[in-house]
Amino acid sequence: MSTQSPPYRGYCFPPEIISYAVWLYHRFCLSFRDVEEILAERGVSVSYEAVRQWCLKFGQTFAKRIRHRRGQLGDTWHLDELLVSIRGERHYLWRAVDQDGEVLDILVQKSRDQYAAQHFFRKLLRGLRYVPCLLVTDQL
Repeated sequence: MSTQSPPYRGYCFPPEIISYAVWLYHRFCLSFRDVEEILAERGVSVSYEAVRQWCLKFGQTFAKRIRHRRGQLGDTWHLDELLVSIRGERHYLWRAVDQDGEVLDILVQKSRDQYAAQHFFRKLLRGLRYVPCLLVTDQL
């Protein structure tokens, strides 16, 4: 990945190592300690706390680039609704997945009503250039 030097000024590691660590974390959903171990295998001694700080500071731009490179999504979307318990309270988890298994969006809310469903669909379709051909639900 190409990096720009000004954001990385003041760090003791080269921009290539910082960008590689942040890219690993966001691209493969690894933990900070996993990234630390991968870098250690390549001869770079860095703590997981440094990786965490890098991901907090530079992660948003990497995540945006990865989503942009992902390409066009599938034509069939599956929408799931689950009832989950968070700290003893019931919440509804809404999840949209395309035909290839790529998670499109997740929303957790306390209420299950028409407004919640409309909010989820608006958030999901915002910024897309097309709509899916088939929408599969589990009788929401």
